[in-house]
Amino acid sequence: MSSMALNQAAGLSGMLKDGTRHMQESGDDGSVVLRNIDACMELSRMMLTSSLGPQGRCKLVVNHLQKITVTADCAAILKEVQIQHPAASLLSMTVQKQKEECGDATNFCLSFAGELLWQTALLIQKMTWQQTAPEIIAGYAKALQLCQEELLPKVICERIEQVNTKENLLKIISPVLQSKQYGTEHLLAPVVADACSLVFPEGSGVFPAACIRTVPILGAATDQSRLIEGYVATRALESVRKSASNCKIAVFASGIEASSTEAKGTVVMKTAEDLKTYNKSEELKMEEIIQGMAEAGIEVVISGGSISDMAMHFIDKYDLLCLKVSSKWELRRLCQAVGATALVRLGTPLPDEMGFVESVQQQEMGDRTVTVFTKSGESKLATIVLRAFTRTLLADLERAVDDGVQAVAQAVKDCNKTGAARLSYGGGCTE
Repeated sequence: MSSMALNQAAGLSGMLKDGTRHMQESGDDGSVVLRNIDACMELSRMMLTSSLGPQGRCKLVVNHLQKITVTADCAAILKEVQIQHPAASLLSMTVQKQKEECGDATNFCLSFAGELLWQTALLIQKMTWQQTAPEIIAGYAKALQLCQEELLPKVICERIEQVNTKENLLKIISPVLQSKQYGTEHLLAPVVADACSLVFPEGSGVFPAACIRTVPILGAATDQSRLIEGYVATRALESVRKSASNCKIAVFASGIEASSTEAKGTVVMKTAEDLKTYNKSEELKMEEIIQGMAEAGIEVVISGGSISDMAMHFIDKYDLLCLKVSSKWELRRLCQAVGATALVRLGTPLPDEMGFVESVQQQEMGDRTVTVFTKSGESKLATIVLRAFTRTLLADLERAVDDGVQAVAQAVKDCNKTGAARLSYGGGCTE
């Protein structure tokens, strides 16, 4: 039995589990708050001193899985670093939220937050009364209002009313790519602008940033990066046939295989005829399914799970293409690109559930074998194939493209809100 009485000698630590630390301010000096600010300042100094700006130095990060990352991107570094301090982890989550919402300015977010906390620490040390937080928060709220109403409007250099023209897209994308990978903006900016124009038709109010996908492939120069109107699967086809054109597609969320029983059973075969006819019914059923798809005009079969040898035999017999996509997110993107519906039942899909592509082809890109689904003009998905000589450069290019796409998304959001996308001067003017 455990006692319900509180150990007065142990105090608060007696009610908490072992290892828990409780800090309490000893006076009016705000020592606990200052210690939390100091922890956040250490995190801010780690990025501010060396990695801020386009000429910032890269950092080599080795995570708990011994994976090596070389980057100057603040969000990528904080994602790999395990932060245990509560206040510093809140600052890290703020940076990650900045990455999700805006896609860029993560290093500035961390540096600016560190500077605000440093000024807060100076104010706490100067103030002699106890309740300092409400007055400091009110002062920062007035400063934010001053920035929004007076300071930031002065640095606006141009207003764009039509974002979806290529000329205006290049104005938005080029500076962002230039700040990430200087010298590659003239190669990648037109590709990213074409991808944005593809998924963002004229008259659309919301920019679908998730419809632009990047596929990094090692080898070749950056100028060989290109845009594909459709989907690129980073694996080879399973079937003997390797290409098709103007074909219908069937997508299955589950595997293409015979259903098994829930419980294991024992089959006793007494004659040779029993052995010959054991799998006959399953073979006839599988052949009926594959034959039905072939008669419906389907030439490409996509599976979200495993494909049995029996199903693969009949797929090759009826000269169909077959691709296995293990990730449910990739399967969802593929359905979006070809206009198909992922089926949970194994059978011939209805005409509304089928997809269509202009061409399906297996290609060799560098050391990777990929499958390219092309659907010009009507595709709702754009894939940018990035090429570079090193994995570090590939990762930086991928982040740069993502930042450019997010910049277009923010410009579209600002255009919908104010009637025109507002561009400011670069080179640290806003900061």
